[in-house]
Amino acid sequence: MADDTKLNALLQELLGREGSDLLLVHGAAAAIRKNGEVEKIGDTPLDGSEIESLVQPILTPVAAERYRAVQIADSSYRIPGLGRFRINLHRERGHAAATIRALPVKVPALGELGLPSEIANLAGIRRGLVLIGGAAGAGKSTTLAALVNEINQRDARHIVTIEDPVEYEHAHVRSVIEQVEVGTDAPDFPTALRAALRQAPDVLVVGEMRDPESMAIAVSAAETGHLVLSTLHTTDVASAISRISDSFPMERQNTIRQELALAISAILTQTLLPSRKSGRGRVPAVELLMIGYGARQHIRHNALQHLNQEITMTKAKGSIALEESLARLVRDGHIDREEAMEVAAHPDELKSRLRGAA
Repeated sequence: MADDTKLNALLQELLGREGSDLLLVHGAAAAIRKNGEVEKIGDTPLDGSEIESLVQPILTPVAAERYRAVQIADSSYRIPGLGRFRINLHRERGHAAATIRALPVKVPALGELGLPSEIANLAGIRRGLVLIGGAAGAGKSTTLAALVNEINQRDARHIVTIEDPVEYEHAHVRSVIEQVEVGTDAPDFPTALRAALRQAPDVLVVGEMRDPESMAIAVSAAETGHLVLSTLHTTDVASAISRISDSFPMERQNTIRQELALAISAILTQTLLPSRKSGRGRVPAVELLMIGYGARQHIRHNALQHLNQEITMTKAKGSIALEESLARLVRDGHIDREEAMEVAAHPDELKSRLRGAA
């Protein structure tokens, strides 16, 4: 049995300091990430072999085998009475290193996330593909879980989630929810997706679309009447579409764009910014496109530069421009004008929206 006392103590300190991630790197003291910033929690530099001996024994069997084979693996870990964690064990400069994220105990309500009220419209979509984009640590998984929770509280549906690992554990409320963990319940995303479609789900949740095969299956499922919710590492609406199509060989990209144009229902991208108003924590700035006829035509013809105009044209349907979201945060005192201008994709538009703001 592994001696996990030291690791558990570090994880306990992570939670005690309300951090999000524990960072273990060769030659550096243990550190945590809190509100987007890194803080050291030790004085003694760690050795790569020590990190490996702490983390490798607690990997799931599938993850441990993968680490031995390719020197990188993702896994989950549970400490009874303390919490659940997502582990990434990898190597850098020839030494073992690990990032361990604390997984939340409570599934959040949409109203607790500081998101614009229009985001709740996504939980009312009955079919099609809904994408949530953002950089790592932008809160994509949290928003995704909140949308699933909204559906679960309101509708009697069959929901299947596929994640690596499962981040939020959902209770059965009005819906029946199956949560499949890649590496434990299925070997990979494509296998889990194909199996899920045989389980007659109403809602299919894909933790992250990582590879062309998973993307193709998810788009096909959305096209045939399922509601598919997923995340992507993208920073705006247009890049979400190009991120998917560019993942395929050149000869297939036009075909996947045609399928996407039929399947997609909404694209949300978000970023987290430090809140000046609360003095702690972060607030989300978002961009949301509710897909209409115009957006589908632009996707079909690969005229993605026009999607930003579609956000303005479909505002009545709930679309939100990033600059509108940033302006709201400035008016509410969460961020200042300079911070908003740094994030804005269209600074002149933001200036116009802020004209007259205090």
